[in-house]
Amino acid sequence: MPHAHPASVESLWISVALSLVAIVYLHRWLRVAWLVPQGVKGWRAWSFLVGLLLLWVGLGSPLSLLDHDLLTVHMVQHLLLMTLAPPLLLLGAPLELLLRRRVQRQGRMLLHPAVGWLGATATLVVWHIPEVFMLGLRSQMWHGLEQASFLAAGLLFWWPVVEPLPTNLKWPDSSILLYLFLATLPCDILSGFLVFCDRVVYPVYLSSPRSFGLSALEDQQCAAALMWTCVTLVYLIAAAIVTARLLSSHESPEYAIRQSETQAAALPKSDMQMEVV
Repeated sequence: MPHAHPASVESLWISVALSLVAIVYLHRWLRVAWLVPQGVKGWRAWSFLVGLLLLWVGLGSPLSLLDHDLLTVHMVQHLLLMTLAPPLLLLGAPLELLLRRRVQRQGRMLLHPAVGWLGATATLVVWHIPEVFMLGLRSQMWHGLEQASFLAAGLLFWWPVVEPLPTNLKWPDSSILLYLFLATLPCDILSGFLVFCDRVVYPVYLSSPRSFGLSALEDQQCAAALMWTCVTLVYLIAAAIVTARLLSSHESPEYAIRQSETQAAALPKSDMQMEVV
């Protein structure tokens, strides 16, 4: 039994709200870009706007009206809200741009990697329990709560990786690699179960219109394969960036030492004697 889907008016409100967020962000970014020498760089602004666009695709576009017909579309929404849009939004440094200050002490524990991992895992597992999944499909209120929880969990999960604001909490980059690896495990287990299961886990899709010529079981396998592939690819890209950052931080002191030795060798002997004196 499908839930009451967002009407065109509700989709319009979502579009208007996201447009207002984009306008406020751009207004602030233009002021900072012109008046502050070390403002938010242009690529960060583009990242934030692309993140908003992905949110619109998941929440306000015609795609959002098809999640009761195809589990694949439902999975696309989850991936947009939890895996793709959050890191792009955080890369845009919206809090730094608007608040221009550090994270308050009471918020530091909420941004700990353990909280991000547990929150993302719990959100993923709970909302894919068949009974809870059906609740989200039947009730517009629960469906909205589901979408909000995926976005919030995604922001908390990606915060330790992106670090959009300076904090006194600093964890080694090597621990973030382990963090990303462990985060793939719940997704692998869930997607593997849905791919290789020989029955339809969510019976509501048995009575849905057969869009794109997919049976309910094929739709389930396609949705699981999409989650498996997308999550693995995104986390691998993030891990590669963290690894590059880790290697560059190790190389920079050696480079500074080599540069100082080169400059010392190039100095005339008289200058070196004056420095010693």
